[in-house]
Amino acid sequence: MAKWILRLVALAYLLFLLILPIGLIGWRTFADGLAPVIESLTSEEALHAMRVTVEVAIWAVVLNTVFGVGAAILLVRREFPGKRLLNALIDLPLAVSPVVVGLALILAYGKYSTVGGWLETAGIQVIFSVPGMVLATVFVSLPLVVRAIVPVLEQMGDDQEQAARTLGAGGWATFRRITVPGIRGALGYGIVLCLARALGEYGAVAVVSGKIVGETQTLTLFVEERYLNYEVLTAFAAASLLALVAVATLLITRVLRPKEGN
Repeated sequence: MAKWILRLVALAYLLFLLILPIGLIGWRTFADGLAPVIESLTSEEALHAMRVTVEVAIWAVVLNTVFGVGAAILLVRREFPGKRLLNALIDLPLAVSPVVVGLALILAYGKYSTVGGWLETAGIQVIFSVPGMVLATVFVSLPLVVRAIVPVLEQMGDDQEQAARTLGAGGWATFRRITVPGIRGALGYGIVLCLARALGEYGAVAVVSGKIVGETQTLTLFVEERYLNYEVLTAFAAASLLALVAVATLLITRVLRPKEGN
């Protein structure tokens, strides 16, 4: 009896917290048919927001993939002073509010900061432009690739890598032929998680972007702007698109997630 009660409580919790709100968004989006939705999502502003979102997300995924693989190998395969500190710092984005991240980036790279002022003089604008949005997105999604790869590297051990080096393989050849095939599934899992986080980021990007329509507006910011301007259908259409991306990501991660014991 207790088992069934716990199941019903869990289902009710998910129903009211996840399924019902998302279902209502979908219902409101397609209440008047598909044509208005397509028209809303193909407007110039919506398409530009999609392009900016994809651009920022791709840069964030590339940077976090390179960093994530390197940091994971460093944490698992090397011993060095400050290793525990690095390990803790990697998880910092999980504990810090994205809004705080955005504010910190403005203080560090804003027009009136030392670094930001120097970059502005060199013709590089960070805050209120795409580079700042990329930095914010990289920060909030930084741990995902690392934390996906570290357990797999620990499980693999380094016997095969040491054997390859003994047989004369260089560091790059060992990495390409031994390490990468071993972490391929975990790497794909981390990349998909990072991409999903980047596509759906709002808080930090909202602070550093300036929310400039047609310039620094991502799809999440587009949803907010349209809803506040009473363009409800457009807001719901964009929100439904983000929800579909989230569902697709969930399905992909279920396939790519490393199996326990493998």
